[in-house]
Amino acid sequence: MEPMVLNTENFDKEVLEADKPVLVDFFATWCGPCKMLSPIVGQIAEENEDIKVGKVDVDEEEDLARRFGIEAMPTLLIFDKGEVKAKQVGFAPKEKILALIKE
Repeated sequence: MEPMVLNTENFDKEVLEADKPVLVDFFATWCGPCKMLSPIVGQIAEENEDIKVGKVDVDEEEDLARRFGIEAMPTLLIFDKGEVKAKQVGFAPKEKILALIKE
């Protein structure tokens, strides 16, 4: 499944009220490392049915970025039961991201 597009209208329902862990990629279209990370996030979404994966364009959703203290892109947040359980700032290989999700 493709990563879902998250925005202020659907974020709480899709992420904070989710019944399984959620990986959220905060990115910007102009960000080089974000472009490198995007296919990895897509692979994780395709290969792992036990987690939800979503993306937030920080330029379009400034309120969400501010709400979660996003200061650099890309930033990955892993939510579980409505709380941030892990954070990764900058590019990371797929194995590291999967390890963060499983923690």
